[in-house]
Order: sequence, then C-alpha cells, then structure tokens
Amino acid sequence: MTVKQLSATDLKARLENEENLFLLDVREPHEYAYAHIANSTLIPLNQIPARINELDAAQTLVVICHHGMRSQQAANYLAHAGFQDVSNLTGGIDAWSCLCDSSVRRY
Repeated sequence: MTVKQLSATDLKARLENEENLFLLDVREPHEYAYAHIANSTLIPLNQIPARINELDAAQTLVVICHHGMRSQQAANYLAHAGFQDVSNLTGGIDAWSCLCDSSVRRY
C-alpha cells in the first residue's frame, strides 16, 4: 500500500468541498495544544500501535505532524496495517499555517 502525499492547499480544497476526511494529528499534546487544524484528532505517534482500534480502516485518513516526517512514519504504519486510504500532509501543520490558515500559530 502506497501512502499518498497531500499538499496543504489540496487538503484545504478537500475540506472546503466537505469531503469526509479523518484528520489524524500524531504530534505531542503540547504541540497540538499550541496549534492544530480544526476537527483533527490527536493520537501521538508513539501511541498509534496501542490505539489503532480507535481508527476506521475504511475511512480516508490524513496524517499530520509538524513538518511531515512523523506523519509519514504513522501513515506508513497504518498502510501496512491494512488502512486503504492514507495520506501524509506534506509540510505538516507548518505548511498549513503558511499556505492556508495564518491563524494557526507556527513554531
């Protein structure tokens, strides 16, 4: 299973089209508290294996972190675990803040 790469602007367009996407943020709680995309769900990267049953393998997942590296790891893990539609947010929350929503704080 190949993980798709999704740009921040493409994610914004898909959200504006009201696509049913599950936004999975894999950063640490303090990072999420500082800045996050509305309606995203926090499950830190190191908790994914233990909490994988909280995710729907049939749902379209977009995995988010700070710059796109931790989310790529999580997306690869989920794809290998049988999740069918997983995308990594290229550039992470930082790209989202720069390109789509400047109200999301950068760090």
